[in-house]
Parts: sequence; C-alpha cells; structure tokens
Amino acid sequence: MKSDIVLAGVGGQGILTIATILGAAALKENLCLKQAEVHGMSQRGGDVQSNLRLSSNPIHSDLIPLGGADLIVSLEPMEALRYLPFLSEQGWIITNNVPFVNIDNYPEQESIDAELAKMPRVVAFDMEAMAKEVATARSSNLVLLGAASPFIDIHPDKIEDAIRALFIPKGEKIVDANIAAFRAGRAKAIEIKENFQN
Repeated sequence: MKSDIVLAGVGGQGILTIATILGAAALKENLCLKQAEVHGMSQRGGDVQSNLRLSSNPIHSDLIPLGGADLIVSLEPMEALRYLPFLSEQGWIITNNVPFVNIDNYPEQESIDAELAKMPRVVAFDMEAMAKEVATARSSNLVLLGAASPFIDIHPDKIEDAIRALFIPKGEKIVDANIAAFRAGRAKAIEIKENFQN
C-alpha cells in the first residue's frame, strides 16, 4: 500500500487537521508515515500545504516528487490547480469547487472550472454547502476528508476513530457533527467515482 497525498488550502480552513486525522488513522493501520508542512498566514488567507506519505513499507523522504502524488486534496480549487505538477498520471484531484477569494487578481470561476474539467479524474463539489446541510459550515474540511477517503487504503472506521479521538475533548455533539460530515463527503465521492467507472 502507498498513498502520496498533497493536502492544500488556505490558512484557517483545517487542512492540517486532515493531516493529523489521517496520520493517526495510518498509525492505527500500522502504516509508515512521513509528513512535511508549509504553513501560510491563516489570518491573511495564506496558502497551507502538506505532503503526507503513507506506505506499508519504509518511506525515505517526506517530500513528494513532481508527478508522484496519488491525490491532491484541497478545500480551495485554485490551490488544487497550483499543485498539478505533483499529480501522477493516474492521480485524482479531490477539491471543494467553491473559491476562497483571498487575493485581488483571483481568477474567474469559469476559468478555474474549465481547468478542472480538463483533468481526467476529479471529485469536485460544494463541500461547504454539504457541511452546512449535515453538520456545520466549520466541518467542510471533514467533508473533504470523507471525499478523499475512498482513494486512500485506510479503513473508514479507523479514520472515524481518529476523528473521535481528536474532537472528543470538545464534546460528543462536535464529534457527531464531524463524523456526519465525513460520511456525507465519503458517500458523495463514492457516487462520483462509480460514475467514472460506468
């Protein structure tokens, strides 16, 4: 088993929370793990990116080479496109399709959608709307994690256990909301993935 994942987004969106949860779940699966992070300025909407490498065999580098990522997982579509050079030929992009407009010259939505449409394997939907529907708007990163989970060889129960362990100090209500968001994102991604195979 091997998953090389680029996690991307804007500071404050919860990208590093996803890395924490996946790392804990990977350790429960007895997988090897390496992680490298670049932190933006969350107060100013700076970009945040993490390389997460999971494998059943020892990993020698914490950085994913160009063309080596199995997944680009992003809560922001332009940030997903920023890391396209890292995506492998068989890789998937998992992204929220709603922009976080944090710069004056942010590209038009149509041009971002057109670039994503050129890619052969994309799971993109409004993760914020889904989070609001099943949990709270703050759970959109857990919707994203759920959407990425069918493409990562870690049992979803292990991921849910890691979510529970991370959020239990905040109470059962927060745990339940985040697990609901995770499950909704996972179900949507499975549906989209099946459409690719038909």
